[in-house]
Amino acid sequence: MDTIKEVKKQEDYIEKVKKINQGKTLQYHILTMGCQLNENDSEKLCGMLEKMGYVRTDNFQNADLNLFNTCCVRENAEDKLFGKLGELKRIKEEKGTIIAIGGCMMQEKHITDKIKESYPFVDILFGTHTLYRFPEDLYKALIEKKKQEDIIDIDGEIYEGLPIKRESNIKASVTIMNGCNNFCTYCIVPYVRGRERSREPKEIIKEVETLAKQGYKEITLLGQNVNSYLRVEKEKGKPFEEYEGVHSFATLLKAINKIDGIERIRFVSPHPKDFTDDVIEAISHCDKVCKLIHLPLQSGNTNVLKAMNRKYTKEQYLNLVEKMKAKIPNLTLSTDIIVGFPGETEEEFEDTLDVVRKVKFEQVYMFIYSRRVGTPGDKMENQIPEEIKHKHFDRLKALVESQIEENNQKYVGTVQKVLVEGTSKNNEHMLTGRTDSNKVVIFEGKKEWIGEIIDLNMISEHMWYLKGNIIEE
Repeated sequence: MDTIKEVKKQEDYIEKVKKINQGKTLQYHILTMGCQLNENDSEKLCGMLEKMGYVRTDNFQNADLNLFNTCCVRENAEDKLFGKLGELKRIKEEKGTIIAIGGCMMQEKHITDKIKESYPFVDILFGTHTLYRFPEDLYKALIEKKKQEDIIDIDGEIYEGLPIKRESNIKASVTIMNGCNNFCTYCIVPYVRGRERSREPKEIIKEVETLAKQGYKEITLLGQNVNSYLRVEKEKGKPFEEYEGVHSFATLLKAINKIDGIERIRFVSPHPKDFTDDVIEAISHCDKVCKLIHLPLQSGNTNVLKAMNRKYTKEQYLNLVEKMKAKIPNLTLSTDIIVGFPGETEEEFEDTLDVVRKVKFEQVYMFIYSRRVGTPGDKMENQIPEEIKHKHFDRLKALVESQIEENNQKYVGTVQKVLVEGTSKNNEHMLTGRTDSNKVVIFEGKKEWIGEIIDLNMISEHMWYLKGNIIEE
C-alpha cells in the first residue's frame, strides 16, 4: 500500500469533516486505557480531531463526540468500558453524541460481538491497524448515518505524518516500532497489535529533531520490545534506509543522544533476552540516556518463566543485572511482576521475592494475573485461586514498599538534577519534577523554571516523592 497516498486521503477527509463542523462549537472527550503506546495513539487521534474542528473537554456528558482508546491487557479495562457505555446511552438519546471505540480491545471478536449486541448505539468501531482511517470513518458516520466497523486482522502498515496533539510541551513519546513477536503466554498484545514492524530510522530521527526544535527536553522511545528494533527487518532481508548510522537499537540511542536540545532519553519496554552488550555500552556512554532502566522480570522462578515463554531463567536475569550494574554507573532499575500465573506454587513465588530482595528495584509495577481470552495462559488448567493471588500480591507489595523507603533514604542529602514539569497537583504553590531515576520531587520555586533542568538538594523522603530545595548561590 502507498502509505503517503493513504495519509493524503485521510487529510482530505479531515478537511471534509472540518467543513461539516464549520460554524459549530463541538467538543470531544477521549478516554485512554493502557500503556504508553496507547497514550501515543490517543495523541494522534486528538491531533486529527482538533484539525477537524473539535475542542477537547474533560466532561464526557458535554461532549459531541466520545472516543474510547481501549486496552485489553487487564480485565478491569473491559469493565470500565462497558460501564461508561452504559452511562452514555442516555446522553446519546438526548443529544445524539457520536460514540467511537478503538484500540486493542477492538481486535478481539468476542468484545466487538458484545458491543454490537448489547450496545448497538455505538457509531464507530476501529482497530489498532486502522487508527489512521479515523477521519474517513467519522466522515462516513456523519454523512451516511450508519454504523462504521473498520477492523482488519492482518498486520497494519506504519503511517507517517499523521497529526498529533501532545499532552505535554516538555516530555514526548516517540514510537519506534509496532507489534510483538514474543508470544508470552499471558499476553494478548501480539494478537491485537500484530507482528514487529520497525519505523524507518530517518522518520524517528526527524521526529525527535522536530521535538527538540519545539522545546521538548525529554523523549521516551516506545515499543513492545524496543531492543529488538530493526531485528526482524534484518532477518527477513527487508531493505531499510540507514540514516545517521542507525542499524540497531544501540545505534539509534547514540544517534538521538547527539540531537541538540534533547536532554533526557528514556525507553520502554526492553526484553531481558534481547539486552545485548552493544545496548548496555550505548546506555553507559550516552550522557542523555537516563540510567533508570526498565527491565521486566514478570516472575523470579525459572519454571514459571518457562511457562510464560519468557526465554530466560532466574539466573540469567540476575547475571544480566550484575553485568549492567558493573558497566553502567549509577544504574537503577524498574520492573514488571505478575503474581499468580497458572501453576505458580508457594516456593516459586518465594523465588520472585528473592529476586526483588537481591536487585532492590527503584520501582516495581505489580499485577495480579488476569486471564485473557485467546492466550495460552487462559487455557491452562492450574489457575490460582483469587485469594492466594491477593495474599501473594500483598506480600510482594509490602516488600517493595519497604525497599522504596530504603532506596529513598539514599537520595536525602544529595544534589539531583530535576526536570521541572509543572505545578504540583496537590499544592498549586509547589512545583514538581523528576530526577534521572524518575523520582518525583516536590519543591518551592518559580513558574519560569518549568521546562528547565535544575539542581536541587534532597531534604526529605515521603515514600512516593522526595522533597527538595533550590541550591542557594
